[in-house]
This record gives sequence, C-alpha cells and structure tokens, in this order.
Amino acid sequence: MNCTRCGFCLPSCPTYIKTGGNEASSPRGRIALMKAVADGKKEPDEEVEAQLNECLGCRACEPACPSGVNYGHILEQARAVIQEHKRYSVPVRVLRKTVFQWLFLDRRRMETVHRMRWMYEKTPVQKLMQKSGAFRLLPGEAALMERIMPEAAPPKQALRPPVLAVRQQQPLKKVAFFDGCLMSTMFTETNQNTLYLLEKSGCEVVVPDTQQCCGALHAHAGEADGAKKLAKTNIEAFEQTEADFIVTNAGGCGAGLKEYPFLLKEEPEWCERAKVFSEKVGDISTLLAELELPPMKLDAELVTYQPSCHLENVMKEKGNVEALLRRIEGVTYAAMPDKEQCCGSAGIYNLVQPRMAMKILDKKMADVRHVQASVIVTSNPGCLLQMKAGIEREGLADSVKAVHIVDLAAEALKQAESGVTT
Repeated sequence: MNCTRCGFCLPSCPTYIKTGGNEASSPRGRIALMKAVADGKKEPDEEVEAQLNECLGCRACEPACPSGVNYGHILEQARAVIQEHKRYSVPVRVLRKTVFQWLFLDRRRMETVHRMRWMYEKTPVQKLMQKSGAFRLLPGEAALMERIMPEAAPPKQALRPPVLAVRQQQPLKKVAFFDGCLMSTMFTETNQNTLYLLEKSGCEVVVPDTQQCCGALHAHAGEADGAKKLAKTNIEAFEQTEADFIVTNAGGCGAGLKEYPFLLKEEPEWCERAKVFSEKVGDISTLLAELELPPMKLDAELVTYQPSCHLENVMKEKGNVEALLRRIEGVTYAAMPDKEQCCGSAGIYNLVQPRMAMKILDKKMADVRHVQASVIVTSNPGCLLQMKAGIEREGLADSVKAVHIVDLAAEALKQAESGVTT
C-alpha cells in the first residue's frame, strides 16, 4: 500500500464527489481503512465493510495515481478478508451459496435459468407480475431493471455456438471468442453480431465449448476460491484453441480475464499460464481497430459514448470505440462531458447500492441532455442496462436509445452492404 495521500485520486472518484468530499468515501480514505485492518489497528467491522461496499470498483483512481497504487487488487484482497470474517444470516448464506457456488460455476445452470426466464416472458406470468406491482416490493431499483431487461432469446439461439464458429480460407487472425455467461444468455444478438463482425474482418473464430463465467463477480465479492476455479477452467479451455487473440465484447469480463495472473499469483503451476492467457485477451473494438472492416453506413445520428470503466482503467484500451464510430458514415460523434466517470452500474452495484448508483446515473443523463445525442453507445452489458435505466427514468425513450457498439457497427455494416438505410 504505497499510497502517499497526495489526493490526485479524489477528483476521479465518483463516491467522493457524490458525498460532497467525504474522505472515507475516497480511494485514499478506503486505503487508510484497509491499512488499519492489515496493521491490526482496526477490526474488519461493519464500518469498514460499508465503506468498501460503497466503492464502485471502477478503478478510475489508478490512472490518476502518480505512485502506481493498484487499488483494485487491494480492494479485492480486503473484501476476501471481510468475507472470511463475515457471519451472514441464513437467508443471505443460502443466496450467496446459490449464486456463487451453484449458478455461476456452471454455464449449463445459467442456460437452465435462461430457459425459465424465456418461459416466464412467454406466459401471462410476467404481465400479471407487472400489473400486480410485486416488483415494487423488491429492494432498490429491481422494478426499473426488470422493465429495461432485453427480451430473452429463444433457448436454441442462446446455446453456445459450435466449437468452430467461423472458418476462413486465409484468415488474418485466429480468434477465440469469450462469449460470456450473461452475454450468451441475455445478450444473444450482441454475441451473434460479434461473430458477424469478426467474420467480415477476415478472422477465423473458435468458441471453446468448455469455457465458463469469467469469475469477476466472485472476485469482486470476496469469493476468491470460486474465481480461481473458473480462471483455471477458462485457461485450459482457451489454451487448446492456440488462438492469436482472445476477444471479448464486455469490458467487465475482459478485465476479469486480464486479472488472472494476479488471481493465481500464489500458484506457480498456473501463474505463467495465466500470463500467457491474459496477454492474448482484448476487446473486440481493439481488434477491429487493427483490421479493416468493409464500409459502414447509417442514417444521420448524433452519437455519444459511455466508456466501460474496466475496459479503460483495467484493460487499458482507450479510443478504439470512438475510432470505430468515426468510421461509420452518417454518424456524428459528440464526446460526453466527464465520460471517464463511472455510470453507476459496476456489476451489480446498481442493485445493492441503488441510492448512490442513481445519483451517479442522474449526472450521466444530464450530460446526455447536454450533448443532445440520440444514441448512447456502450461497450459493456452493465453499462448498457444502466443507460437504458437512465433513459427510462428521464422519460427519453422516444428520442434516445442505448446500444452496444457491436450491435451498432453490425447494423451499419449490414445497411451499407444492402445499400439501404433506415
């Protein structure tokens, strides 16, 4: 913890700003708390837990730090310590065990849950639930999030593609696609469009059928054992592909994959393999920036971009989404003020810390109004849902839409190929 308490991190921290400059809600304040726990001067009590839980984990403080403090690693280690000491109630223990030790450890279970959700939407149950107001009884913004969730794809479409998804006679690159547990079940169309763009870029694409969840959710929640288990499974799955590039279309997943060397640093037999793996991981926007896509075209649109914190602050991949937008004929790009500030999604933060998340989102929507954009582009599913929630809250659904960069680029490419714009 080589924090010099210089304060350069303060303007980059959303919670420090939104609490009016509360030192405990800043990166250096939280580091001081974590150091006190590590030195035995303070117990990992509810006060410490509350402050760490309030942190978005956006890691915007890291690029701002002149001392190179890796705040994200310190935060995850501290959360793991708290997890070891925490005594949860029976319902919470059951919930955590269900989520971390059952659901997210096996993709087949995720697909089963997806089938149940698809059936829920196709029967009168969903409308009855919405009309009854039952969702308003749930904590936080659960009712809002239920309204803006994408419609579940038919189960057959949501199943993982075949092991070899796209062949090319003379491929420019051999790419292995990390299709993600939530991306493949909740954002099936985005995954299909990802394969489409990679094919049009001249790539041969492999989709390993033994890959699992990236483990980021486990790592952020202090469930280190589950995160390590998933990391090892994914490393083995992608080693077999011998791919040049491991592509993701979700900033949060990509950052989770990039962190495997840190996660497995104490296991010599895995650490080097994790480094080789992580060096191949990159976002699809970065790969497309290296390759030549055919011309893209849309009707005139004023577009702004809400970056993924983990794509920029952890993966260190900046500017590629904006460059892709500028290549689309008909698109005018307008930079959002303070775009580097987190949108408030942060995994499940908007569900467990809804008041702070909505404060941050309100500022984002004010910035959207300022640039007068009709399209908000994102590069992460959580950011996409958060922007859709903001549009819903502000009553802007008739004039503004939020889309993933992959879906926008695929639409523009298809329209250019057909010679028709909408």
